[in-house]
Formats: sequence, C-alpha cells, structure tokens
Amino acid sequence: MMCKDLYKASTKPSNLKTHHMKKTILTIAFTLVITLTLTAQKSFYDIPVKTLEGKTFTLNELKGHKVMVVNTASKCSFTEQYEMLEVLYQKYKEDGLVILAFPSNSFGETEFEDTKEIRTFCTNKYEITFPIMEMATITEGKKHPVYEWLTAKALNGKMDSSVEWNFQKYLINEDGELEKVISSGTKPYDKEVISWIKG
Repeated sequence: MMCKDLYKASTKPSNLKTHHMKKTILTIAFTLVITLTLTAQKSFYDIPVKTLEGKTFTLNELKGHKVMVVNTASKCSFTEQYEMLEVLYQKYKEDGLVILAFPSNSFGETEFEDTKEIRTFCTNKYEITFPIMEMATITEGKKHPVYEWLTAKALNGKMDSSVEWNFQKYLINEDGELEKVISSGTKPYDKEVISWIKG
C-alpha cells in the first residue's frame, strides 16, 4: 500500500470517530478522578490524626457524633475553660458529644513543649477525660490537616475562617459537616453551644 493510501485509511470517518470516542472517554475518566479526589479531601472523617501519645486516632469512628474541636493551651488566660469543657463533656457525652482538644503553641508560647507535661497538667489539674490530640500548628507555617480543613471553605464546603486565639471552638455535626465557629471568649457551656448540642 502506498503512503497516500495509508493516509486515506487513517483519516476514514470510522477511524476519526473511534479516536474522538477514546478522547471523550479519557476526558470523562480524568474529570471523575479529579472530582473523587476533591470529594475525598472534603471529608472530615478521612483526615489522619494522632493522639497526644502518638497513637492513630480514626475520625471515621466519630460518625453520628457531634464533635467540638478546640485548640487548647496550658498557660493561657482561657486555660480555665478546660474545666468547663470537661463538665460539658461529662454532661453530654451520653448524648453523642465528643470533644477533641488540639494543644497548640501558635499563640505566644502558651503551651508546654513536652507532650508528657501537657498530659500531666490536663490530668492532674483538670482531670480531663475527653481525647487530647497531637500538638498542632494552626495559624502559620504548615497547618495541621484538621485545621486546614476547618479553616478553608474549599475543603469543608461551608466557610473560610481563621483561628484568632486559644480555645476557639469548631462545631461539627453528626454527618461530619462544619456548622459553627465559636470564639475563644465564649464559654463552652454558652447557650449557643448547648442549643447546638441539643438540636
């Protein structure tokens, strides 16, 4: 077969149609992969986390629970909120409330550097029983993945926000959706929080 004949064969309508179909399928597949990736990024339950002692903590186990995420500090003017958080937890844990504390040194070095010291402080002074997670950077540099999700609408699908100070509270519903951000100065047992828990 001559080169001219080969060219004609490659440009026949059936060949062009096949090529177009393959291109369309690849485009759809690529779009699907991107969509699934973005959807996966938006899930609170898929974020990898560890406890203060470095053990894996599976957020997926919190499905069906209302979750309050709080950035805590042991040497802050709001540290007394630890006691209020524990009271809140004891009162409503049977109703499905989970409190996750993320110790952070992002504000004026108000947290201990040593994780054992944090645990001792929380246990001895406030008898904390709710989960205390790993130390987290929440304002600058490389944010902890949980706080990347909490503060970016592109990930949580709800709102952009910034953490203003220690003991800011993020409220997440039973479906893993961010619902509210409560300021540091608002007490853990404020009527807005109680209304959210009971709602």
